[in-house]
Amino acid sequence: MSEVTVTVRGEHERRVAPERATIRVSVRSEGPERTVVLEHVMRLADPVRTSITERADAGSIVDWTSTRLSVRAERPWSNDGKRLAPVFYASVDFTATFAEAPELSIWTSDISPWDGVEVGGVEWHLTPETRTQVEQEVAAEAVGVAVTRAQAYAGALGLEQVTPIEIADAGLISKAQGSAEAPLMKARGGIAFAADAGPVMEYEPDEIVISATVEARFLAR
Repeated sequence: MSEVTVTVRGEHERRVAPERATIRVSVRSEGPERTVVLEHVMRLADPVRTSITERADAGSIVDWTSTRLSVRAERPWSNDGKRLAPVFYASVDFTATFAEAPELSIWTSDISPWDGVEVGGVEWHLTPETRTQVEQEVAAEAVGVAVTRAQAYAGALGLEQVTPIEIADAGLISKAQGSAEAPLMKARGGIAFAADAGPVMEYEPDEIVISATVEARFLAR
């Protein structure tokens, strides 16, 4: 046997501690008079906005947004099937990105009892710079796994040298022999939320898993 084509797949993953936490908070109001509802929701939103800007100035919040005031009206039905007078609903939504989980816990504990405030979910993530670096390193490790596998296959056939012919993200290698399964980069992570006996909400992030899958073809001699 002088030479043979070897096609392999390489995978690698790394678990990384989150660096940022982005939380969603809504302020809502409702009532029968549109003007009153709008004024009320704006009054409720002001202290939330102030608490965010104060923490942004102090550096614990690294980024935040506030959506425009949203308002809608609905006419509910009575128990006997009659349409009632309109009810107006108004809301203002905020997002805030924290650099430290303890600061996030303290802030949500502070604002959650406030009138009209609804605390939403948290997204844990990395800074763009860290994500780019880790993705590059994980991709390189996946390629190394593919090379090691190709060398093992070649050795089992009594061949000593492997030369790369083609390498691609999973599913992008020559369609005749490729597959279309996992994308090159995947990341997953979550949040475990718990409220202890004390007054502070505690957010404990899961590690973010970044993985890479590549397909490669070698000529073994």
